[in-house]
Amino acid sequence: MLDGIISIGLGGLFEIVVLTCVFYYVFLFLHGTRGAQVLVGLAVLLVLLLGATYFLNLAELNWLLRKVSVYIAIALLVIFQPEIRRALAELGRQPVFTVSTDKRTVIDHVVQTVIHLADHKVGALIAIEREIGTRAIQETGTKIDAPVVPELLGSIFFPHTPLHDGGVIIQGNRIMAAGCVFPLSQRVELHKSLGTRHRAAVGLSEETDAVVIAVSEETGTISVSYRGRLSRGLDGERLKRFLVALLKGQKSESAWHRMQEQLDLTPEGIAKSEKRVKEETSSAS
Repeated sequence: MLDGIISIGLGGLFEIVVLTCVFYYVFLFLHGTRGAQVLVGLAVLLVLLLGATYFLNLAELNWLLRKVSVYIAIALLVIFQPEIRRALAELGRQPVFTVSTDKRTVIDHVVQTVIHLADHKVGALIAIEREIGTRAIQETGTKIDAPVVPELLGSIFFPHTPLHDGGVIIQGNRIMAAGCVFPLSQRVELHKSLGTRHRAAVGLSEETDAVVIAVSEETGTISVSYRGRLSRGLDGERLKRFLVALLKGQKSESAWHRMQEQLDLTPEGIAKSEKRVKEETSSAS
């Protein structure tokens, strides 16, 4: 076995590494899409057929399958044409050296929009994608694929517009979809005063590592959910620090501890926020 590994040579090892990276990033890009299910199904079917023909000594059928694999590659290009086109477009529009600036701009625009919506008591639900893809959730809404600008983001939630009831998903520096249906949290311990919008915020943060911002249309209260925990009663400055801690390229654990220090996301801190929200609600009524 060792002799076989040595006989591969450095060139063979390099090819294995390159192919591994290619397959990894292909699956990573297609993760969460309908195309991923098609790709997995085709791969499993092809492997099973090749294995069966090899072990059953069906030489002619095995030869035919290997020849047909060329046409399968062409079929994959047709099947995944939307995903390939999207990948090339994203590659062409994302500069390498402006990632930090783009993130800062997105954070500023999101915070500006949320403050405006909260001041006018317009309900909103905004999810900012991190490492776990949300492509399946995006497909429940309407594709937008537009830059994150306050005028566009705010107009989506304007009352009586077709997309104002759903959630918006931001990926990188783009608004990818609006009117999306987020999964509702089924946790019974959530406060009974929480409506569908806040349960959807918690539900998406339970299934992904996205940061989800919710604005109450009754009180204008700003809430943010991360890792299944909901913190309410944030102002613009605390929300901005929250997003900076999570989205500026820090590791999850360090960002989480920093947020706890900045936002007081301990149970006692959350209880204080809940009390402040109740007091604001009662005074408004």
